[in-house]
Amino acid sequence: MKKRVFSGIQPSGNLHIGNYLGALKNWVRIQKDYESIFGIVDLHAITAHQDPAELHAKIEETAGLFLACGIDPQESTIMVQSSVHAHAELAWLLTCVTPVGWLERMTQYKAKSQAQETVGDGLLQYPVLMAADILLYQAAIVPVGDDQSQHMELTRDIAQRFNTLYGDTFVVPGTELPAVGARIMGLDEPDKKMSKSATGTGHAIGLLDPIGQIRKKIMRATTDSNPAVDFENMGAGVANLLSIFQAFGEWSDQQMRDHFQGLRYGDLKKEVAEMVISKIEPIQKRFNEIMSEPGYLASVLKQGAERVTPIADSTVQVAKQRMGLYTAAN
Repeated sequence: MKKRVFSGIQPSGNLHIGNYLGALKNWVRIQKDYESIFGIVDLHAITAHQDPAELHAKIEETAGLFLACGIDPQESTIMVQSSVHAHAELAWLLTCVTPVGWLERMTQYKAKSQAQETVGDGLLQYPVLMAADILLYQAAIVPVGDDQSQHMELTRDIAQRFNTLYGDTFVVPGTELPAVGARIMGLDEPDKKMSKSATGTGHAIGLLDPIGQIRKKIMRATTDSNPAVDFENMGAGVANLLSIFQAFGEWSDQQMRDHFQGLRYGDLKKEVAEMVISKIEPIQKRFNEIMSEPGYLASVLKQGAERVTPIADSTVQVAKQRMGLYTAAN
């Protein structure tokens, strides 16, 4: 039997090339080797206030981009988190066995809470919901980046604590993850990971950005004081542009050195722009086809929820029974 994989993306902000190269492209690559469940994790998105109409539109847009990037609903399950009630139910059960101290140690919580005058409880409980997402499907593998490694360790701790208290109930997800895609940095701040929440107009390249805008953003990207590419001495901005080209083009390190060593930055940016556009244009074309096909997206999401709900419900049923809660089966 194939090992089960779960991973998800929030439907907030605009999906960009960092999301594609760091996650979506990798999901497409591994989907035939695993029993893959890919979620649009909208319950995570509401830890910050969202305009309801905009959030609903973003959920559909994110699902459309999953499909346009190559996730095959015949090979994988695409589902919306809030359409499977068991996510929220299991999150509460796990909240009741998770010490507050574990959550207060989370780096992301500390960073975000210190930057705001007040925060909602959802920000503190976010990692428990993430644990529920994974444990609900007894996922053996979760392909996430380094920025989520602390949350993955917490998921393992929560699973082990529940299993100790109530008997073996959850698969403890492994740490041997499928290779995660390239880590792409902001075009304007190459020392920071490209982010959906960043407000700078030149920070990220959205998957649905107009082609002219993509070219303009790359041509304005931060480089360094050198006149040309020097692999022995380059700034973070130049390294990021090369990483983007290599991740899209799938060139070897030697090919990159042979081709780009000594190339002036203006020419480098032109080549990066053409490479990115050549890969993004087909995605945009497929996205527009998907979104214009009446009922198709809704049917994919409905089938996805129907496919995983029995797995999720079964897990919650067992967890409730182990905890002594009343269920119809008692």
